[in-house]
Amino acid sequence: MNDSDRARIDVWLWAVRRFKTRSAATAACRAGHVRLNGERAKAAQPVRIGDEVRVRVDGFDQILVVRGILLKRVGAPLAAAAVEDRTPPPPPRELVAAVPVRDRGTGRPTKRDRRELERLRGERPRGGRPGSDASGVA
Repeated sequence: MNDSDRARIDVWLWAVRRFKTRSAATAACRAGHVRLNGERAKAAQPVRIGDEVRVRVDGFDQILVVRGILLKRVGAPLAAAAVEDRTPPPPPRELVAAVPVRDRGTGRPTKRDRRELERLRGERPRGGRPGSDASGVA
């Protein structure tokens, strides 16, 4: 086995343009956002043709299969030929839960705001007096 049929996983992820910098790819490996054949990958772990790489980006996993070994960053067509993307399509926007957005500078949510957020999320009310619900109606 020679060096031309394997590469460090952080170098390969950078070369196929999944990360803007090599240090960002290394940081993702350290944080546990990269898996190689189902196992957490260290940055220096070698990747070979046919390996499955899972990269967590923005809360979603990208499933990639190694089709070519790259040690340097190359043009987009060559990079696309070195990776097979098996990532399933994202779920429709209607099925993804909306994240409530608070205006900047409004401070901490009040108790009333917190209860409204919990009601929107469908969570059970917490706290309160025994034998009463959190709405204040007995």
